[in-house]
Amino acid sequence: MTFEKKNTNNTFFDVNPGDLFKDFGRQIFDQFPGTDSMKSDIKELKNAYIVEAELPGIKKENISLAFENNLLSIEGKQIVEVEENDDTVRKVHQERNHSDLNRQFPFENVDEDGIKATFENGLLTVTLPKKEQTKQTKSNITID
Repeated sequence: MTFEKKNTNNTFFDVNPGDLFKDFGRQIFDQFPGTDSMKSDIKELKNAYIVEAELPGIKKENISLAFENNLLSIEGKQIVEVEENDDTVRKVHQERNHSDLNRQFPFENVDEDGIKATFENGLLTVTLPKKEQTKQTKSNITID
């Protein structure tokens, strides 16, 4: 966090109320896991959309994709099995546990039958081909 040098000769009434709560929400919500854990990029090509989503530590069989009502839904479940403590091992610290990730992206003009997905090294790539656009014909309308 960078500190800005401010004029200290201001009166109370010169203070911007927004400065009091600057970054307040980010400081609170960044503490919760999973708030930004699925990072993604979307590219538009002439004939398709390409979605790339990072799903580190998630197995392919724990990922589900759906396209319904022009909405692409990506869900991933990360399951870390909890080891039982025994006499030879003492758990000192544990942060990994079960977590669910999900994101949704709206798209229009997608050929649902041609959607393809690949998953390699924690990167999910979904290709959504665009539907063929029919050329609209121009017609003159007469006014009565």
